[in-house]
Amino acid sequence: MNRFAYRTTGLAIKALSGLSKARTRLHGEHTLPTGPVVFVVNHFTRLETVLLPYLVHRATGQPVWSLADAEFFRGPLAGFLDAVGTVSTRSPDRDRLIVKTLLTGEANWIIYPEGGMVKNMKIMDRKRFMISWAGGKRPPHTGAASLVLRTEFYRERLRRMAHAAPEEAERLRELFQMDSVQAVLERRTTIVPVNITYYPVRARENVLSALAQRLVDNLAERHIEELMTEGSMFLSGVDIDIRFGAPIPVLPFLNDAAIARDIARPEPMGFDDVLACRGRMRRKALKLMQRYMAAIYALTTVNHDHLFASILRAMPRARVREEDLRRRVFLAACELHGMPAVHLHTGLAADQTHLLSDDRFGITRDFIAIALEKGNLRRTEGGLLKDRRRFSAPASFHRARIDSPIDVMANAVEPLAGLQRSVRRIAWMPAFWVRRRVRERLQREALEEFTRDYRTHFSEGESRPREVGAPFLVKGRSRRVGVVLCHGYMAAPLEMKGLADYLGRRGYWVCVPRLPGHGTTPLDLSGRTYEEWIRSVDRGYAVIASLCERVVAGGFSTGAGLALHLAARVEGLAGVFAVSAPMRLRDFKARFASAVDLWNRFMDKTSRSGPKLEFVENRPENPHINYHRNPVSGVREIERLMDDLEPRLERIRIPALILQASADPVVDPRGARKIFDRLGSKDKQYLLFSFSRHGILLGEDSGRVHRAIAEFLDRL
Repeated sequence: MNRFAYRTTGLAIKALSGLSKARTRLHGEHTLPTGPVVFVVNHFTRLETVLLPYLVHRATGQPVWSLADAEFFRGPLAGFLDAVGTVSTRSPDRDRLIVKTLLTGEANWIIYPEGGMVKNMKIMDRKRFMISWAGGKRPPHTGAASLVLRTEFYRERLRRMAHAAPEEAERLRELFQMDSVQAVLERRTTIVPVNITYYPVRARENVLSALAQRLVDNLAERHIEELMTEGSMFLSGVDIDIRFGAPIPVLPFLNDAAIARDIARPEPMGFDDVLACRGRMRRKALKLMQRYMAAIYALTTVNHDHLFASILRAMPRARVREEDLRRRVFLAACELHGMPAVHLHTGLAADQTHLLSDDRFGITRDFIAIALEKGNLRRTEGGLLKDRRRFSAPASFHRARIDSPIDVMANAVEPLAGLQRSVRRIAWMPAFWVRRRVRERLQREALEEFTRDYRTHFSEGESRPREVGAPFLVKGRSRRVGVVLCHGYMAAPLEMKGLADYLGRRGYWVCVPRLPGHGTTPLDLSGRTYEEWIRSVDRGYAVIASLCERVVAGGFSTGAGLALHLAARVEGLAGVFAVSAPMRLRDFKARFASAVDLWNRFMDKTSRSGPKLEFVENRPENPHINYHRNPVSGVREIERLMDDLEPRLERIRIPALILQASADPVVDPRGARKIFDRLGSKDKQYLLFSFSRHGILLGEDSGRVHRAIAEFLDRL
């Protein structure tokens, strides 16, 4: 091996990364020991053999060699692997080379204890590590454990012999070609568990697999599968999370009387001689292997595929409702956030409310498409039906990633005992209890978020009483239709209290979420984005959807824009109503909000002390609720929201009601008419009230607006 080879490998990987959409993330690389180290790694694709040595070398700055299956050394790849220090598992000098380089510190090593690619990710059987492969089942190899134990055996023997038998010490020095005995004695070998998790894994025909089948006659089934799976990962994009675990010291495993006697035995012993303590060494190797295998899989980066597949497989009923599956995965994801030592993919580490609303990242849609394609689910007139025969069904090992991807996803997290307990409990919960758990969690999160924001941003003279900004739920008599009701800009949930109570008396459940930055202070609002407001509305939608058969979205002013945005994103809403939606603002200053906000941001980034206009005076119609200062950045967020909404309006095909005051001093009625005209709904109504105020849900004759909304809901 030579260092030039690593530079060459790095250049090759950089060149390939230009063609690939794969995203590699290293975790824990800054805590790696200085060496000598054996990295024990799970093995799922051929990518690890090429990619990992370079990445480990880059992270440690130390040479790293690896073991690879003998079949890799056939053909043009052999010279490349040899150049970067990859050794065939069938090399006759393999063990002596590994022990020698670990003793002298010449190189660290990468070893795959599973003994080959585990394409089906099935490594557990009755809570024991048991590898499923093309030939059946077998336990993981103890080779890595045996080699590090032998390394430390010889290191300790050399320490003893240096004083007790100098001739034997010299023989050992020559045997392992050591330049300095003292340097060898100062080192300690450790094992570092490493887990590599890929997401998403989709096996599909691609350019590489199609080209290979055209150029090569009778291409083996396993090679076709590998090109379909790993080619898709390489070309379509995959997240590769590589996690380094805590080092496992090896020396304590040699703490045994029989082993100590062999270490101290003065007679010369050859490298291949059978030791008297061989049985003890084997047991110690087995114990060490079990420890690092558990550590490797404890480092699994859990992702959405793992949860969807595990819960779907564990659900006892054949009938599956998509919204119910989403709720169960949501609960599982929330529970994982509270589990110690569980590592989450970035997609799971973020807020998960999107699972309950619009599936904006396509996670549910993509998983169900795979389950339908592979026969785990099938569509019927009554919805989705689970085919139990397609789960854990015998399949060709080399086609597992193509034919049984749902099982592969679920198998990957079988070693995580805490996750499995959570999955089983949630999968077996009655649907009504799942809905209740989801609702309670969302309501608790909303209240905790408001309490935290109120405490953090409280300002005497600017903050209103706490009850003004608290989100609330109004109970109805019927669960047929419920309403998520959004308040306006610079306001708070109390603004919607009159309408919410009126609808509650009419029998409707009503959830009024709090938009972040509201009900606290203008300074808090100045740092918020409309995406945060959307997440809050999604949470309110999910609460009502867990209570009622059908959901209507509604809102006032900015809340009206958010209600329309929800209706454009979420399928299956019963209707939407929008009161005084801010498509066009009358205020002259609002036209310059974008430019002013951009100027303010420029001044902040450049740390200049020039003039800024961050707030303008506000004269609210409801001073007991609204802020008296309006952040310019907030007006800019309204514009961004409406710019995002406008092209979505034609997607709204559900019954819609647009309400507007004819002499609104804040919102231009022409904007409301523009919204109405662009709606894709056939069943839509535009009502213009002869009011000269913006807040038509409060004050004189607001009952007329309330009744119009109630009549709209009654028709639904």
